[in-house]
Amino acid sequence: MSLLYDEGQQAIAIESRRVLDARTSKQRLLALLEQTGVYDIAFWDTAVEQGWTALAIPEAHGGLGLGLVELGLVAQAIGAATAGAPFLTPGYGVAYAIASSGNADLQARWLPRLAAGESLGAVGLAEGNAPLPTRPTVRFAGGKLTGVKGAVPGGVSADIALVWASRDGEPVLVLAELSGVARSPVDSFDNARLYADLTFSETPATLLAAGPDAKALALDLLARMSIVTAHEQVGGAEALMLLARDYALTRRAFGQPIGAFQSVKHRIAELYGLVEIARATCIHAAGVADQGQAQGAALSALVIAAADARLASTEAYDTCARDCIQVHGGIGVTWEAGIHLHMRRTRSLAIEQGNTLFWEDLLVEHLTGVAA
Repeated sequence: MSLLYDEGQQAIAIESRRVLDARTSKQRLLALLEQTGVYDIAFWDTAVEQGWTALAIPEAHGGLGLGLVELGLVAQAIGAATAGAPFLTPGYGVAYAIASSGNADLQARWLPRLAAGESLGAVGLAEGNAPLPTRPTVRFAGGKLTGVKGAVPGGVSADIALVWASRDGEPVLVLAELSGVARSPVDSFDNARLYADLTFSETPATLLAAGPDAKALALDLLARMSIVTAHEQVGGAEALMLLARDYALTRRAFGQPIGAFQSVKHRIAELYGLVEIARATCIHAAGVADQGQAQGAALSALVIAAADARLASTEAYDTCARDCIQVHGGIGVTWEAGIHLHMRRTRSLAIEQGNTLFWEDLLVEHLTGVAA
């Protein structure tokens, strides 16, 4: 896999960023922080209009049949814009799980609707601090779900959810419609993520995989969603790095731009290095995922690549958010500056699809065969 984008991929990157720059409103995003259960409808309409929801869904089901490289480029633009809706990543995850299940009825029913943006998906794997618990507390029996999945991203507005549950002591991955499911919105520091506790009470669900097959599919799914999230983090990190650079070139102190001082210029140079390292790991991971679909690559190679991308991107985004505020000084912490939109998003994305401790442990386990 080349670490350089071809002309078509570069066009996707440029156009998606151009569209979001024109249609994203900082004031609209700031307003969303003070509301629970509301997302940026204008952004999501744009995503549907541009065909981003269909990017990685097979052509046979109304998608564009592209891969994670292309979806990652769009995710970078979304990360730079701190977009106010969380549905692109879980929508891809739900579509991938359905496509991988081999269930023709589910594929015919849901994939075209996900591709067209007519249905919204959510993924409920985590419980507590465990991104993929060994013994899920949500139970699946007799074709029905019982239990609670806490703080599911997009759970407030999703139409369907992929749920990690247990049946007779073994893990299962099931798909459930959420029309009759009780939802409790979570008031968080990043309300645009639409976190909600989903309470299942004898909710009908369809089995996608069970036992070792369910664990393999869930880990595959988690790795792929993490690659998309890592791209989003890279997009946010790059936007912050450029914001810090531009401010350092225009803000003057002691008769010269503050970017002339070594403490500032070296800090921005370090941010550039972190962003480019994270970008390279993301491109590599997306390439491994796309090649694996075509060539049947080992799951461990995908997990290692996803862990690399996730760890590098989390570090880059966190560091860029902190240092960008420092470069701006007092104005960097004001509500109007809006840099805190990125600071909030760094914390949200850092825990979705598993935190750094989870990915570090998973990386060690796949490299050595022994959990850290």
